[in-house]
Amino acid sequence: MKNEDQARFLFGISLSDRPVWQQFIICSSGFFFGYLVNGVCEEYVYNRLQFSYGWYFTFVQGFVYLGLIYLQGFTTQKMVNPWKTYVKLSAVLMGSHGLTKGSLAWLNYPAQIMFKSTKVLPVMVMGAFVPGLRRKYPIHEYISAILLVIGLIIFTLADANTSPNFSILGVVMISGALIMDAFLGNVQEAIFTMNPDTTQTEMLFCSTVVGLPMLLPPMILTGELFRAWNSCAEHPYVYGVLVFEAIATFVGQVSVLSLIALFGAATTAMVTTARKAVTLLLSYIIFTKPMTEEHGTGLLLIAMGIILKMVPENQVNKHAKSFKEVLMNVPEANDIEEDEENKALV
Repeated sequence: MKNEDQARFLFGISLSDRPVWQQFIICSSGFFFGYLVNGVCEEYVYNRLQFSYGWYFTFVQGFVYLGLIYLQGFTTQKMVNPWKTYVKLSAVLMGSHGLTKGSLAWLNYPAQIMFKSTKVLPVMVMGAFVPGLRRKYPIHEYISAILLVIGLIIFTLADANTSPNFSILGVVMISGALIMDAFLGNVQEAIFTMNPDTTQTEMLFCSTVVGLPMLLPPMILTGELFRAWNSCAEHPYVYGVLVFEAIATFVGQVSVLSLIALFGAATTAMVTTARKAVTLLLSYIIFTKPMTEEHGTGLLLIAMGIILKMVPENQVNKHAKSFKEVLMNVPEANDIEEDEENKALV
């Protein structure tokens, strides 16, 4: 756990005076709620309504965030970090959101979910190089991350055969978002680590304010701004779905920032992976999609990776030590033969 002496609150709920397991459950519950709603809304808008405007939807979402933060009473006078801290963070954040949402025009939702599920591996690798962190992880955590990646590959190959909405362009877009997410989580953790007075609200507010203008150039250059504006003007109910999604995602965003501040980027990445697995299953249940044996194998490997990550490091070391002692106490073949000869002489 991180920043044990720093007071943390989540929507008025004090986290600092609660046991670690309660902190984890509260933050994870807020995250699961926000992003499960987000997942259903995203698939409904992209796959059912055929509105593929990732940059524009991120733009609308940002204004909803600012409105919610304003209602919470946050002002710039409460900031503890300079604006320049959030410039790089915001560029990565908005790029990740835009590529993630935009990839749904080229990938079906389960394929996108599985790509994002591998985030834990680049998060762990990149954490070793981010200034202020320089993290090192035990070998079993890398193994769990590799299991996730293998599960992704198997699932994605199966999904490419059963889904008509699968394109190499979508793979490139979601891969770019994956790298940005890995960088983002570690930088956020570094900010919380180097300045424990940073609040989740400040980070989300500043990242959004700085990031919103960055969305305008790609929207204008690609023509998405005008296409999305005209399409949503013809179907204004889409804004209702987007606002509802943004409110739920806001809850998830603040919750995940709490997880990063308290437990670190790698643990948070594993929680987000578990959420993606649940969202994936809901996607197949709600939208009635075919599930093959390859899908099941991929999901099984992902579950194994998650379970292995949840095993405490001291337990892994304990079992490894016990196994090593067993190996060291196994007699060699020559020793066995000598024992047999001695028995015969007795």
